Formats: sequence, C-alpha cells, structure tokens
Amino acid sequence: MLLIVDAGNTRIKWALVDRSASDQTPGHWLQSGSVARTDAHLLADAWRGFHIGRVMLSNVAGQELRGELENAVLHVLGTRPVALEWFTSAAELGGVRNLYLNPTQLGADRFAAAIGAHALFPNRPLVVATCGTATTVDAVSADGHFIGGMILPGLGLMATSLAKNTAQLPQVALQTSLTQPFADNTDAAIVSGCLAAQAGAIERAMAAQARAYPNETVSCILAGGAADLIAPHLSIAYTRVDNLVLIGLHKVATQHSPTC
Repeated sequence: MLLIVDAGNTRIKWALVDRSASDQTPGHWLQSGSVARTDAHLLADAWRGFHIGRVMLSNVAGQELRGELENAVLHVLGTRPVALEWFTSAAELGGVRNLYLNPTQLGADRFAAAIGAHALFPNRPLVVATCGTATTVDAVSADGHFIGGMILPGLGLMATSLAKNTAQLPQVALQTSLTQPFADNTDAAIVSGCLAAQAGAIERAMAAQARAYPNETVSCILAGGAADLIAPHLSIAYTRVDNLVLIGLHKVATQHSPTC
C-alpha cells in the first residue's frame, strides 16, 4: 500500500493507493481523508490496519508538523523498514519540467499541483489556481513546462488583514452572499473587494496564457478550500478539481521508484 500525504497550512490530506490494483490512474485511491492541521495526532488511527509499504509526503507547514507526521507514520509502521520520501521540487518530475530560476525554490505543493493538473489535462496549456491560505496561480504549458506563477494572500487572509490593520473595518464572514459587485455596506464591500482581487488575478493569468498560446484553448483548473467561494465570481470557464497535490504525488510515485 502507498500512503501519500499533503500537509498544508490549514489541513492535512491523505490517500491510500493499492499498488497491486490494475488501475493506477492518479486520483484513483482505495481510501482518503483529511484532518485540520491541529489534529495531526489523529492520523495514526486513520492509517492503522493498512499494510503500508511506501510513504510519500509533501509538507509546506514547517519542521514542527514534519516531526508530527513522522511520528504518526512511524507509529503505524512499527519496526517495518519503510523509508519516508519527502517530496521536494526538482528540475523535472512526473512529466513536468520546472522552469523556475532555482527549481528547488518552488513550493512543493505548487509543483505537485502542477504535476497533478498536467496528468489530468495533458497536451493543453493550463492555469492552475489553488485557493487556500495563500492563493497561487501558476502557468503550465501544453508540453508540460511549469512556466511560473503568482502568489497572493488567500481570501481569508485578505479579509483578516483588513480587519486587523484598519481600525474602522470589521472582521467579516466570507460566506456573505453577494448579488452585485458594488456593496451597500462595509462588511459586504470587504468581501466583494477580496473576491474581486482573487478572481481578477486568475482571470489576468488566463488572459496572459491566452496571449502566449493564441491557437490553443487554455484551461483553468481551480482547486483549494476557498475555490467554491471564488468560482461564482469568475467570468471565465474553469474545471474544479479536488486534491491536486495528492494527484501529483500519486503521479510521481507511479513513475519514480524510491531512492533508498
């Protein structure tokens, strides 16, 4: 059994892959789940009972969480000698070539998401928008080149920043429903502005990709916990996909054997 883990700043997602199954399509899993970042101690119970023979993890939430993940995995494995493979960005993995000036500087989650998106939607230029604690908007070419991208504060972070740093502005619930772009009260105006900024960044990236590939149809892949709040405010077509990082890790695991 292959265990893949995507540890982000807000949630930890995981999936178990039956390596003996005939269908090894990335995203086809035996079981999957997620917990809040603060509930990492619950993972060992979720994984207990499965014969895990390989583990691949992506962690962008720091050394403390890395230690918690190691403890959870080792608690389940016991004395079985299974190496933990920590996914990091490289010059090329999973069918995607990394064009970052320093390929290892690219966030592991962004590279894994790009790999996952290219695996699901090959041979077409992509904009991969992941809307989480931060919003990342990345460009991938049809032949699998990670071109680069944008990073901006996520939807919740934008609203919180306004509330904390502007004395007269309140903290607002992002679930506020909006029927028009120009709000008639301050709470709704904050939400409208934050949503417009998020949607605008994605639409701007799509326009840039369309200019770069005038004879091809560019696809927008939308992922992340805040994607469903942002999606209704997009004026472009998009495809909503969950667990892009896990899909990317699955793709890499099927193409690359463990190094130790």
